[in-house]
Amino acid sequence: MFSSQGPSARELVVQALSSVEHGYDLLAPKFDHTPFRTPDGILDATTDALRPLGPFRHGLDVCCGTGAGLGVLEALCQERVTGVDFSAGMLAQARASHPDAHQVRADARALPFVGAFDLAVTFGALGHFLPAERPSLFAGVYRALRPGGLFAFPIGAPQPLTSGWYWALLGFDVAMRVRNAVWRPPFVMYYRTCPLGAVSDDLTAAGFTVTTVPLKALGRRDDGSPRYRLVLARKASA
Repeated sequence: MFSSQGPSARELVVQALSSVEHGYDLLAPKFDHTPFRTPDGILDATTDALRPLGPFRHGLDVCCGTGAGLGVLEALCQERVTGVDFSAGMLAQARASHPDAHQVRADARALPFVGAFDLAVTFGALGHFLPAERPSLFAGVYRALRPGGLFAFPIGAPQPLTSGWYWALLGFDVAMRVRNAVWRPPFVMYYRTCPLGAVSDDLTAAGFTVTTVPLKALGRRDDGSPRYRLVLARKASA
């Protein structure tokens, strides 16, 4: 799962016992060599699905990390692309990889933008927000978009009970809850706290009109349903 350029077991333990911000500062130089980075296949499928919905002028990557999603925005947006994250270390890596993008250090639960973007995306970050925090996150994205603007992100289908991944993700979340119960500062990262139905409800409550499209390039499950969908949350036009 980790290349020789990725973090050592000791580095991962130190990161896991840190706060979210400090943990990502520590992990940032090697983050792109871990399985935590959004795979290129998901990024490419998202780009292809969004392209017919443009054109877009200005784009925002929410919780941009080292900048994997900035490449999606650079392929789609005609003007300025912005990444926001609260880890200075991750932003430094994003700046090195995407020097033409604008980098902003901020808490995604209090985004400092109003009516500035046509398109916002996020990749692999929703698990860092407790369900009670999603309303402030989505309200901030809604506020940051121009009228008619679009907030988009991929979301995977739930794993069946018979899948090894189901039990692996459940085990991870249980271990993280135990860790946060006995250790401070907390490190919020859960894989099973943002199902599509709950996320759609929170987006709708924030004012978005929500639809989804299958990311066909990523295949289908045994029951014929798509492995991934792209959530499309549209802000009302003026």
